[in-house]
Amino acid sequence: MHPRFKHAVAQLPDVLRPLLVPRLSDPHFSGMFSASEVKALETASGFDETALALALLPVAAACARAPISHFQVGAIAHGVSGNLWLGANMEFPGSTLQQTIHAEQSAISHAWTCGERRLRAVTVNYTPCGHCRQFMNELNSGVGLIIQLPERQPAPLSAYLPEAFGPEDLGVQTRLMDSEPHVFMLQGDALSQAAIAAASRSHAPYSHSPSGVALEMKDGTLFSGSYAESAAYNPSLPPLQVALNVMYLNGYTEQALGRVLVAERADAALTQWDASIALLRSLGCHNADRLLLESSPR
Repeated sequence: MHPRFKHAVAQLPDVLRPLLVPRLSDPHFSGMFSASEVKALETASGFDETALALALLPVAAACARAPISHFQVGAIAHGVSGNLWLGANMEFPGSTLQQTIHAEQSAISHAWTCGERRLRAVTVNYTPCGHCRQFMNELNSGVGLIIQLPERQPAPLSAYLPEAFGPEDLGVQTRLMDSEPHVFMLQGDALSQAAIAAASRSHAPYSHSPSGVALEMKDGTLFSGSYAESAAYNPSLPPLQVALNVMYLNGYTEQALGRVLVAERADAALTQWDASIALLRSLGCHNADRLLLESSPR
């Protein structure tokens, strides 16, 4: 079993432990449970989906990388597909605190990156901070998204973010996890195509600066991440963090990084390149390139 899960397994209910150990023993467990796996776990344990997600929070929190705060937060995004997507807070020593990925952002971007189109609920082991409440308000689930916490009744996001400021206040119709209009022409090798495809999926209605990042592991595995903006700007999630998040959730570390590619428009109002290079250098990765996309996506 991956060392990160040893303590979490001890916290699982007895009925779940033998069901989950085989999955968690995979060194590259993907950090998600498919709809069919969720149903099987519910049937075998007698838990409903809410109880199951709450029981799985120690597994999600075990994915945290918190060398600065030493405070592990786990979150689970409930997709309309029936899939459960794990997430956890991710911190980067040697960089700035603004580079941190919050657990709710981790679970949500995990689901989004892997093709989930909408969320029903987010389960988290601590009350969402204001940063995360604002980030969740960008979702196409809206303020009806259900927030589930241990020992509390589920409540919609509107209860945690009253009188919310969101995309509609800025005249924006598309929401995070909607299909986006940017379609850049694929070109180059597999890494290039992954970065371009990620840029095409970006949610960037405020800066109009779509961007994507692709990571190639030394074993050839590829991960990608798309830029996700927020109406409040600061909770926006850069594409490198989205890609690194999925990489970490899949059991890889920065030592496994081979090549990195940042794809963005040359004439964009903002660039991800400088911040990405700074973070990559703090991780000890120096093999990164920039791919400039056509100013008019096709």
